[in-house]
Amino acid sequence: MTFCASPSEGSMEAPQRSSMRRGACPSLSTPMMTGDGLLVRLRPARPGFALRELVAISDAAALCGNGILEITARGNLQIRGLTAQTVPLLSRKIADAGIDIAQGLAIETPPLAGLDPSEIADAVSVAERLRVAVAAHQPPLHLAPKLSVVIDGGGQLNLGAVTADIRLSAVRSNGQVLWLLALAGTGKTARRIAALEETAVVPAVMDILERLAAIGRDARARDIIDAALKRRMATIDLDETAPIMSAPNSAGIHDLAEDCSILGVGLPFGQIRTVDLRSFLEALEILGATEIRLAPGHALMVLGIAPGRIGAAQALALGHGLRAFPHDPRNHIAACAGLGACASAQIDTRAVAQTVVDTAPALLDGSLTVHISGCSKGCAKPSASALTITAAPIGYGLVVNGPASAAPTAYIEENNIRTALERLDKLVSERKQGGESARSCLTRLGAEVITAAVQQG
Repeated sequence: MTFCASPSEGSMEAPQRSSMRRGACPSLSTPMMTGDGLLVRLRPARPGFALRELVAISDAAALCGNGILEITARGNLQIRGLTAQTVPLLSRKIADAGIDIAQGLAIETPPLAGLDPSEIADAVSVAERLRVAVAAHQPPLHLAPKLSVVIDGGGQLNLGAVTADIRLSAVRSNGQVLWLLALAGTGKTARRIAALEETAVVPAVMDILERLAAIGRDARARDIIDAALKRRMATIDLDETAPIMSAPNSAGIHDLAEDCSILGVGLPFGQIRTVDLRSFLEALEILGATEIRLAPGHALMVLGIAPGRIGAAQALALGHGLRAFPHDPRNHIAACAGLGACASAQIDTRAVAQTVVDTAPALLDGSLTVHISGCSKGCAKPSASALTITAAPIGYGLVVNGPASAAPTAYIEENNIRTALERLDKLVSERKQGGESARSCLTRLGAEVITAAVQQG
């Protein structure tokens, strides 16, 4: 289901006051109030944006917002710093540029879906059939605003790490391609319901959506009773050796074929200024780029550059301060918008993230993600992390093997964060055993040793 914001939509005086609230999924029609104004989240109706479309969005964001764009952990585009007066203007600018923005149920496919020859199955066509079925359903389905469906055909950049209410993962089992239907989780944690042939996929998902709509507007997949659902599914026996896809790294060069390479570029801690993005896109156009696809991990995938020029594009991204290499330490930090951008945040998360990069490189070997949260909600990474730094009354709290909502294992005074991180880096560097990762080292040492290291006098 897609829409192109019409002139009538763009000419409304202001978004409805009831739409400017937290807890909903922010869009052009329902912006969300944050610490730096209203926020709008955009999903392209097609797999990606043409280069000129993203330039137009960047220009509109600069005119209507505060000049900051974000790509979320799920790969959605966010425009910050809007007002009730500028949201309609933003809608008009997007409509005038002819850009189709998806609305309604979030149906997500991998960023290289339809391009990657290593895909197991075609996720794009399944997703399109599901969108058509949802749009045609009568009466219309009233679903939870944040309900999401992942349709993952596999390939180099799968969505195994993305949490979804409903997830369909293509697997090869007993010599055939099946779709594994699972609920409420990532590729590793979701509850497996059935293995289906492709013709059964859309009817099965529609059955689940109808059940959720019947439960109520706020119903999520966790509210579905597995046993009752399994009895309705014409499932096929699944080879237990069918793999569960792991989380890939978007940053770097992805070779899809001899004459086709894609450059993955991550935003530093999820944000970029519109002026910097426009400059980067203009330089990419000179190198032949034609399309941008958004990707999980706060990243964008650059299509259309000839293999002989892909290295130059990677160097260009690095020159713009972007994450363009798989081993960039910033790939292993999850930071929320932080103080000044979010009303709930109490710390400057991006400043802390840069301090981690500068002072604790031993932590950023890729074995763990350091989560930096401005409050206990943990929006950047709701699940547990090996290390989480969050706001605390005296400055910072350090949570070991837990989410931001957990009670801190240690407390760090505001002026001591750099020193504490240096001590933690020294602890890992000196206590790692041969071939041991940072995660394994911290797990072996335990919370008590970690606490003592960061709080020593």
